[in-house]
Amino acid sequence: MTQPAGLRERKKQRTRRALIETAYRLFARKGYDQTTTAEIAAAVEVSHATFFNHFATKEDLVLTDDGEQILRAGLNVIAERQSGETALDVLRRAMFRMLAEAGEGLRDPAGELERIRLDLITSVPALRATMLQRAFDAQQQLATALRQTYADDIDDVDAAAIVGAVTGAVLAAGRTALRTGQSLSIAMQRAVDIATRQRE
Repeated sequence: MTQPAGLRERKKQRTRRALIETAYRLFARKGYDQTTTAEIAAAVEVSHATFFNHFATKEDLVLTDDGEQILRAGLNVIAERQSGETALDVLRRAMFRMLAEAGEGLRDPAGELERIRLDLITSVPALRATMLQRAFDAQQQLATALRQTYADDIDDVDAAAIVGAVTGAVLAAGRTALRTGQSLSIAMQRAVDIATRQRE
């Protein structure tokens, strides 16, 4: 007898979460490069094939954030700009919306597992390179959207510079928060305020 669809989905989500949590703890104890996908699967007591049903690679397991959904939220804000908003105004709103979307996707942004994940992203070269590439791609999409929305006010260089200044500030503040043990979300919000010169 087959399981109901809802039960199968819940079981799938539990297995996925168990793989992530177990992997993070193994990474913290043994190191990212020293931990294999087979070890992760064995620790969760699932087959190696089951691991690959959930994640194409070990890298995908760490980089499980909803990056496209987060970016889409920001692009939607730009596309639906309000009357009288400058390019910097709408980018500010877009960045805050993206930060809120990212925060909603975290079960426990201040928890041990999220701290391990962020440490991995900032310390493992392959993960850092992938995240930087994703950041560059997101910057390009935001700049293109801003340029199209404000075609009469800014050119490609203006759009790239505005987006680069704000997103660069957010990334730098985030890295510093991780290094110094401060709140990641608060640091990134402060960075948007500072970069847009609208700090309270």
